[in-house]
Amino acid sequence: MITKLKNLGPGLLFAGAAIGVSHLVQSTRAGADFGLGLLWALLLVNICKYPFFQFGPRYATATGESLLDGYNKLGKSVLAVYYILNLATMFTIQAAVTIVTAGLASSLFGGFEAFPIGNKTINSIEIWTVIILFICLIILTLGKYKLLDRLMKIIIITLTISTILAVSIALLNNNEPLSFQQILPTNTIEIGFLIAFMGWMPAPLDVSVWQSIWAIEKNEETKQYSPKSALFDFNIGYLGTILIGIGFLLLGTLVMYHSGETFSNSASVFSGQLINMYTRSLGNWAYVIIGVAAFTTMFSTTLTTLDASPRAMAKTTTLLFKKSSKFNYTFWIALLSIGTVFIFLFFASEMGLLIKIATILSFITAPFYAIINYILISSKHTPKEWHPSKKLHLLSLLGIAFLIGFSVWYLMSL
Repeated sequence: MITKLKNLGPGLLFAGAAIGVSHLVQSTRAGADFGLGLLWALLLVNICKYPFFQFGPRYATATGESLLDGYNKLGKSVLAVYYILNLATMFTIQAAVTIVTAGLASSLFGGFEAFPIGNKTINSIEIWTVIILFICLIILTLGKYKLLDRLMKIIIITLTISTILAVSIALLNNNEPLSFQQILPTNTIEIGFLIAFMGWMPAPLDVSVWQSIWAIEKNEETKQYSPKSALFDFNIGYLGTILIGIGFLLLGTLVMYHSGETFSNSASVFSGQLINMYTRSLGNWAYVIIGVAAFTTMFSTTLTTLDASPRAMAKTTTLLFKKSSKFNYTFWIALLSIGTVFIFLFFASEMGLLIKIATILSFITAPFYAIINYILISSKHTPKEWHPSKKLHLLSLLGIAFLIGFSVWYLMSL
């Protein structure tokens, strides 16, 4: 057991990347707007996505290569589709996680005076966005991400304990009976929120690619990261993301539901509302502790995303063109940073809109990742002993049907 605990790493890194917008923003908003009415959606999407995330570390530790190498073995066309989808979504994903981090930074450390550049007024959130991206670039350039990796266990444990504590106290202070009546949205706006809620719950499915890369790096570091260790590690991280998701849903329900108050689409206002949810339950003494925990979690998500997407794109470029090119990690991380800033300055800096676009894009592209991950793990490219069990086969097929069905339902409701 001690060896298993020492081998924890990529699973908690997954939790650190997942516990971000989907939990801090979408789960609390779901609770505020629907009470516990969308608990079914939270549980169902986590169950249906589970196999496809799990196939990342399973394939990597069984074969010693990432999912991208596996996609390449399935055919160049599969890798090319991944390349196009990732290129189409990585900028909005980065913008969405960065704006929430910027909002928390503004609430904790204070805002900046807005100033004009030509016809454009640069506000505090946009300034914090540039600062956060710049700090992330310095950390990644200097190779100091290992420090944050080591701190991830402390960050996740702190956020988990504080969330459980806040929910417990909120439950004790609650005088109204909790309704567990489940809700199926019917109008276009509510269906759109449901799809956005499930899109990043617990994370976008392309994070399975990152999982496979992290698993390989962990094995190179310890030489003891076997498929069994990887699955144990992943299951711990995955279960943690589900429990914290339920915790945030409960907090949104207990503090905001039927209160007449709604969450703002402004990043700075929302961040203040989010931290105040905890302080109402725990007391004002918790403001700084919870604020720092939430900010660190979102900062780690921003940093992880800024690092993982360029790594995946650089490796995909090499595999597609069979040689190292100028489109390397440095090129992609520079492009992603510039593209993110461009979105904020010239497209949209409203948190609600950015998150909606990013999460819906992630959900309607999820069937692709689900199908190719399932085909790869069941193919000749994976050792027979690490093929899915019959139960996991069945869950995979049900998960694919679920993701396709809900995507079609959403598109038909537009």
